[in-house]
Amino acid sequence: MTQAPELFREAVAALQALQARPEMTVEPVRAPQRLAPWAHALSCETTGPADVLATGRLVLLHDPDGQENWQGTLRLVVYVRAELDRELATDPFLPTVGWSWLTDALEHSGAAFTALGGTVTETSSARFGEISGPARSDDLELRASWTPLDSHLGPHGEAFLQLMSSVAGLPPVGVTLFGHRQGS
Repeated sequence: MTQAPELFREAVAALQALQARPEMTVEPVRAPQRLAPWAHALSCETTGPADVLATGRLVLLHDPDGQENWQGTLRLVVYVRAELDRELATDPFLPTVGWSWLTDALEHSGAAFTALGGTVTETSSARFGEISGPARSDDLELRASWTPLDSHLGPHGEAFLQLMSSVAGLPPVGVTLFGHRQGS
């Protein structure tokens, strides 16, 4: 088996060095095999203040020859899904707010990138008959990809973790929500 290119190895090492919050579980998962010659993926599960669950994946793709639409040789792909409360799910600005969670996270982490694109999708499901679970569920899905401008992916990984925090409704680090203090 051919050894991965140094650029890819550096990028993977930066993602593996991420330090997640206690409310998050981040672990490597099998990466898609047909999108690029080299790929690495992380999954993230987050519980929020009201046991809101957000799940996500961050996929690193590397094609040493580059791909025209990537505008580079590395590409990051993110998929995030979260359960929403009914009130938030009916907000007409939810897609715009969901997208801003990503762009703000990239900006605040200092991630340098180009060719950012994606979608935010709201779904509502009603259950009938013998299907177990809540009678109604509302979800948000964000899918996006962008090209980092260098192989130092630490800021990009931090942006992913910030995005997961926003989607799950976690307060900033060091802030405790009233009614959610430990030991009360």
